[in-house]
Amino acid sequence: MRAEIIAVGTELLLGQIVNTNATYLSQGLAEMGIDVYFQTVVGDNAARISQAIELARSRADLIVFTGGLGPTQDDLTKDALAAYLNRPIVIHQPSMEKIESIFSSRGIHMVESNRRQAHMIEGSVPLKNEAGLAVGDGLTADGTHYMLLPGPPREMKPMFDGPGKTWLRSVAGDTHRLFSRILKFAGIGESSLEQKLIDLIDAQSDPTIAPYANEGEVAIRLSTKSQSEQEANAKLDRTEEQINQIVGKHLYAREDIPLEAAVIRLLRASGRKLSSAESCTGGLLAELVTNVPGSSGEFVGGVVTYTNMMKHKLLGIPMSQLEGTGAPGAISDSTAALMAERVRERTGSDFGISLTGVAGPSESEGKPVGLVHIGIARPGMPPAVHTIHLSGSREMIRLRAAKSALYRLWLELVDNS
Repeated sequence: MRAEIIAVGTELLLGQIVNTNATYLSQGLAEMGIDVYFQTVVGDNAARISQAIELARSRADLIVFTGGLGPTQDDLTKDALAAYLNRPIVIHQPSMEKIESIFSSRGIHMVESNRRQAHMIEGSVPLKNEAGLAVGDGLTADGTHYMLLPGPPREMKPMFDGPGKTWLRSVAGDTHRLFSRILKFAGIGESSLEQKLIDLIDAQSDPTIAPYANEGEVAIRLSTKSQSEQEANAKLDRTEEQINQIVGKHLYAREDIPLEAAVIRLLRASGRKLSSAESCTGGLLAELVTNVPGSSGEFVGGVVTYTNMMKHKLLGIPMSQLEGTGAPGAISDSTAALMAERVRERTGSDFGISLTGVAGPSESEGKPVGLVHIGIARPGMPPAVHTIHLSGSREMIRLRAAKSALYRLWLELVDNS
């Protein structure tokens, strides 16, 4: 079954509110195996609502409306659809009694316009509103199914999830449900990941493979339509194993969690602690890690040693290492190694991680923008240093550097788990 969502409300077109209803409905319909091919937003205008209905009917079996069921004169959805279908408006008596009872119990005079919330299109199935007053409609006419839901999310969601889905199942029959799985990757960009998986992506049919990029991370959504979760998992497992064979060293989670959460899980599982020393990222790595709930058990703390003097005072790095003729400088692999080792020693952690480099906007110490050194120290071993070259704005370089450091630590934890 093909569906189109029509969100009604001039406030949506003006950008005064965000159309979160369409997102919620699309997800819910997809889980039922109903494909949403189009989303439309139309203002509170009967003629334009009618035009939207005409277009949607040409390309969808199911049209889901949200908004325009309230008591005011600009709540036009039911009137517009009734006029389009040439059907009369009737009163849903149980809803009318509910409305009258509420106003009576509060001692408030009910104005005539409130009766509009009990209006229904003749021949439709009432969709009970547990969180508000406006009754919804489920209607089939001339081979097209229509579902009318209120606009406020607190009313729309329970109506859709309850009576709305019950009605949909009655008209859609036994559809295959959509099952999805998220795979998260780090240490590789979206383009590179797609190129490595291009043969799988080109040959995809079921499950489908869809990459999504975020700064420093990439997600792949695997989706399949199946009658049961067991059948879906069997298909998703096969595709995931194919992906894992190609890019498994970058696959850090089989659920939608950030890289820092995966790192904290590995630290927690092994009973080890982490500390950080940051220069060019200015504490961003520590912020990412401490955004993970409960991370205080694994992250003991960090320092931001932005200047050479702070590197010297807080970490004890010799000034001869940082400044002067022949000195490696603050932006060097040897300084990154010292920063990681010193912060590990001074905090008593199992791992020390450091970042020093050039985030921009201009070069520093004669080193180019985007050059970053990452140091990782652990007891009994010399610090490992990774040098990377990043591009983008100052903010992008800082975030990518922090994520790159977390990825290197994740690899270290996986290799030693």
